Amino acid sequence: MNTFFLILVVFLCVLAVFDLVVGVSNDAVNFLNSAIGAKVARFKTIVFIAAIGVFAGAALSNGMMDVARHGIMTPQYFSFYEVMCVFLAVMVTDVILLDIFNTLGMPTSTTVSMVFELLGGAFAVAILKIAHGATAADGSLLTLGDLLNTEKAISVILGIFLSVAIAFVVGSLVMWISRMVFTFTYRTNGRTTAYNGDMGGLTSSSLKIGVFGGLSTTSIIWFLLVNGLKGSSFMSPELKSIINENTWLILGGGTLVFSTIMTFLSALKMPVLKFVVLLGTFALAMAFAGNDLVNFVGVPLTGLEAYQDYMANGNGDADSFLMQSLMGSAHTPVIYLVIAGVVMVLSLIFSKKAQNVVKTSVDLSRQDEGNEMFGSSPVARSIVRNSNATSKVVSKIIPDGLASWIDSRFNSDEMKLPQDAAFDLVRAAVNLVIAGLLVAIGTSLKLPLSTTYVTFMVAMGASLADRAWSRDSAVFRITGVLSVIGGWFITAGAAFIFCFMLTNIMHFGSYVAMSLSIVLAIFLLVRSNLKSEKKTSQKEDDLFVKMIKAKDKDVIWRLLCEHIRMGNAERLQFVINTYYTMTNSFLDEHYQPIKRSSSLIDEERHALKRQRKQEIIAMQRLDPVTVIGRNTWYFLGINSCQQMLYSLKRINEPLREHIGNSFQPLPSQYHSRFIGMRDEVSSLYQRALYMLTTGDFTNAEQLRVEGDVIQQRIAEDRKRALDTIQRGTANLNTLFLTIHIMQESQELISSLRHMIRGMNKFAGTSD
Repeated sequence: MNTFFLILVVFLCVLAVFDLVVGVSNDAVNFLNSAIGAKVARFKTIVFIAAIGVFAGAALSNGMMDVARHGIMTPQYFSFYEVMCVFLAVMVTDVILLDIFNTLGMPTSTTVSMVFELLGGAFAVAILKIAHGATAADGSLLTLGDLLNTEKAISVILGIFLSVAIAFVVGSLVMWISRMVFTFTYRTNGRTTAYNGDMGGLTSSSLKIGVFGGLSTTSIIWFLLVNGLKGSSFMSPELKSIINENTWLILGGGTLVFSTIMTFLSALKMPVLKFVVLLGTFALAMAFAGNDLVNFVGVPLTGLEAYQDYMANGNGDADSFLMQSLMGSAHTPVIYLVIAGVVMVLSLIFSKKAQNVVKTSVDLSRQDEGNEMFGSSPVARSIVRNSNATSKVVSKIIPDGLASWIDSRFNSDEMKLPQDAAFDLVRAAVNLVIAGLLVAIGTSLKLPLSTTYVTFMVAMGASLADRAWSRDSAVFRITGVLSVIGGWFITAGAAFIFCFMLTNIMHFGSYVAMSLSIVLAIFLLVRSNLKSEKKTSQKEDDLFVKMIKAKDKDVIWRLLCEHIRMGNAERLQFVINTYYTMTNSFLDEHYQPIKRSSSLIDEERHALKRQRKQEIIAMQRLDPVTVIGRNTWYFLGINSCQQMLYSLKRINEPLREHIGNSFQPLPSQYHSRFIGMRDEVSSLYQRALYMLTTGDFTNAEQLRVEGDVIQQRIAEDRKRALDTIQRGTANLNTLFLTIHIMQESQELISSLRHMIRGMNKFAGTSD
C-alpha cells in the first residue's frame, strides 16, 4: 500500500500544478483589471510587472501553509489514512466544482472552496471518529471541538465573509474622498483630463498628486514588503522588534518622504499616478500569490509532508499512525515555492484567458454606459428604490450650496478618458491600493481572504462612490454584485457537501474508492480541457464599442444605423432557423429539437433586449431633434422583431406538449401543403434578410405586397382545415395545432412586413 500512497501524493501534486494554471488564468483579472482598464501602459508591460509580483508573493507565502495543515482540523488526532482521505477528497472536489461551475458559468472562489472543502472533509472524519468512540491519549472521549480547530475555522470563515462588506465600504469611502479631492478633471503627466483643455494650477495639482502618491506608496511598501517579509530568514528578531516599536514613525516618515518625492516628480511632469497604478498592480499580484498559493498547493504539499513522515516513522500502519508532525508550523522548502511561482508566472504570461480577461472584467465598474452583464432582479430593484428614497431625504437635510458643490466635484461630463479606457487613473489607483492592502492585512493575520471577491467588491464600491452607477444601470450592477456574492455562498455550500460525501465514500470504500476518485478527476480534467478548446468565446459587439467611444455625432449615427440593421438581420436569421426546426420536428415527431428551441428563444429575447438597450444608449449621444424624427420607425422595427420571437414562443409551447405527449401526428396527406406554407414563409424571410444584410431596400414595398399575398393563401388553408374539422374526418388535437401554427405563421409575416417598413423608413430618413 505504500506504493499506492506514493501514487496518491504524486497525483495530488499534479492536481496542484493544474490548479495553479487554472487559478492564475481565472484570477488574473484581479490584478490586471485596473491597470489595463485605465490604459496606464502596454499590456506586456503590465503583465511583466504583475509577473514579478506573482513570483515574489509565491516565494514568500510559507506562513499561509498552516491553514491547510492545522487551520481547520487538529491532525494530531487524525491517522495518516484519514488525512489522505481528506486531502484527496479536497482535490477531487476542487476538480468537480471547477467543472460544474464552468459548465453553469457561475462565479467561484479558490479560497472559499479550499476552506470549506477542508472543513467538510475534516467534519466527515470527525463525525466517524466520534461515532466509534475515539479517545485521546489520556483516555477521554474526543469531541468535535478536539478534532476540529473550531476557533481558527470560525475566524477564517468570518474573515472571508466580512472581507466582502469591509472591501465594499472601504473602497467606497476612499474613492469618495479621493474624488472630492481630485474631481474628474486634473493635471497629470503634464496633461489634463478636461475636455476644455483647462490645466488647473500646477502647484495644487502636484501637491494633491504627490500626497496621494506618497500615502499609496508608503502603504504598499509597509504592508507588502514589511508584513510580507516578516517570515523571511533575513528578518531577524531584532529587526522585527525595531520595526514594531517604530511603526508610526516609519509610516509617518515614509509618507512625508514619499509625498515630497512624488510632489517634486509631479511638478516635473512625471507620470506619478501611472507609477502608483503599476506599483499597485505589483502589490496586488504579490498579495494574490502570497494569499492564494495555499489554495493551489497547500493541501498537496501538506500531503507530501505527511507521506514523508509516515514513511519515516509509520512502520506501514496507515490506520493508526497519527499526524502529530502537522501540528507544527510549515517550513516548506523554498524550491517548492519557487517552482509554484514559476508555474504561476508562465501561466500568467502564456494563458490566452489571462490575455483576454479585460474584455468583460471592467463592465460592472466602467464610468460610461454600455453592455450590462446582468439583468435586473426584484432585490436589486427594491434596493434601488429604497436608495433613491433615502437619497431624497438626505438631500433635503444637506444645504443646497453644499450639495451643489459636492455635485460639481463629481461632474464626469467634463472628463476626457484615454482611448478605450474604462475609468481614470485615480479610480485605478484606489482599486489596486485598497484591494492590495486588505488582502495583505489578511495574509499577515494568516486569514485566507478571497482575493477575487475583495478585489471585486473594492472595484464595485469605488465605482458606486464615483457615481458610475447611474439610475439607468444601477439595478443591473447591483444584480451583478448580488449574483457574485450568491455564487460565493453556493461555492461554500457545494464545497462542504461534496467533500463531506467524498470523504465518507473514500473512508468506507478504501483504496478502491480512492482509485475511482482519481479516475473521475482525470476524466473531468480531460473533458473540461476538451470542452474549453471547442468552446468559442462570445463575440464582442465591436459596433457598440465604437459608438460609445466615438465623439462625432455623424459617426455615431452611421454606426447606429449599421448596428440596428445587422442586429435585426441576426434576429431574422434566428427566426428562419428556429421556425424551420420546429415545423420539421412537428412533421417528424422529434421532441428534443423543439425542447432545445424553447431555451434558444428565451436567449434570443434577452439578446434582443440587450440590443435595444445598446441602441437607446447610443441614441442618447445624438441630437434630440435627430432622434425624435426617427424613433417611431426604430421602435416599429425593434418591436416587430420582438413580436416574431413571441410568435415562435407561441408555436413552441403547444408543440412541446403535443410531441411530448406523443399525440397523433399530422396525417401524411397534409404534409405537402404544410411544407409549402413553411417554405413560402422561410423564402420571404430569406429575401428580407438579404435586404438587411446588404442595406438595399429597393424592393421593400414589393416584398411587403408578396407577404400580404402569402398571408391570404395561409388564410385559405386555415379555412380548409376548419372545414375538415367540421366534417369530422381528422384528429382534432392535431388539426387545432396545425391551424394554430398557420395563424402564428401569418403573424410572423405581419411582423416581418412591419419591420421592413420601419427599417425602410428609418434608412430612408437617414440620407
